[in-house]
Amino acid sequence: MNLGTLLRRYRKERGLTLKAVAERAGVSEGFMSQVENNVKSPSVETLFNICDAIEVDVGELRNELKHQERLFLIRKGEWGDADMPHTGFETRRFCPPEERTVLDSALLFLSADRAIPVRKNIKNGQEILCVLKGALELEHGDRTIRMNEGDAVHIWSDLENQTITNIGGGLAIVMWVGTL
Repeated sequence: MNLGTLLRRYRKERGLTLKAVAERAGVSEGFMSQVENNVKSPSVETLFNICDAIEVDVGELRNELKHQERLFLIRKGEWGDADMPHTGFETRRFCPPEERTVLDSALLFLSADRAIPVRKNIKNGQEILCVLKGALELEHGDRTIRMNEGDAVHIWSDLENQTITNIGGGLAIVMWVGTL
């Protein structure tokens, strides 16, 4: 977790708007947004003002950043069986949402003849797919690629025309990694 993500979490936990925090801290709403999105870093004085605005102790914030989890391990036995919902696919992420700031990753479980589109709301995203079990068809732009167990691909996300379809007879399992 980084400073911006942590400040956003505290702000939302307290039910405060970006505008309210910005006004209380004496900064613009745009600057506050950039801090939360890790585009800009506040000065020490401004950080104190932001912390006062969201009623969080700067020392507490620092300790949380210092002692954050830097490694997420999931043992094979912890995955359990895929309980496929009506959508025909299940996603199991490797780490919690607040830790996914640059990179996202998951195991995708896809029922036979089911398809999933590209992620929504991404910009200049890159993705890596590795088929762990089964067979897939990747539609990417004007190309269609058949992928079998052990095959991997690195692509730039195509928001207009990208789909992954399970073309095997059983459950397909794919390791997916993508930038945010």
